[in-house]
Amino acid sequence: MSDRRSGAQVPPPADGNGRRIDVDTVEERSIDRRLRSRHRIPPDPACEHRCRTVRSLTVEMLALSADRVRLRRDRRESACKVRQIAMYVCHVALRMPMRDVGLGFGRDRTTVSHACNVVEDRRDEPHFDALVSAIERVATLVFATGERDDA
Repeated sequence: MSDRRSGAQVPPPADGNGRRIDVDTVEERSIDRRLRSRHRIPPDPACEHRCRTVRSLTVEMLALSADRVRLRRDRRESACKVRQIAMYVCHVALRMPMRDVGLGFGRDRTTVSHACNVVEDRRDEPHFDALVSAIERVATLVFATGERDDA
């Protein structure tokens, strides 16, 4: 390998033992390792279905509320808010672990934790609290597991 400017020979990168390091291979290995460690367990299809359904339910409930103009104006922010509410409902109302919710939404569990904190902080607003409560009620009815006695 040579330096372009001076034409002098530059030794290839080496580790502490003097062995050559192939930079491209190291980078590929680290990317593969990161991807494998982040998503070791594939998401459960039932979990993904719950998350998709709750997200769709959240979109529909927000469309029924008076926030239509706001939803059209800033799509990225509204998509983020919808996802945060849906993550919160999945974790709190459906009692799904944050790891499963994260896998269902294609996010990390720390993102789910942040979403839950954001939604919990906004529940002080009466209108927002009523909306989230309605979404929670509908989601628990949709995914009722038959725990009630019909006697």
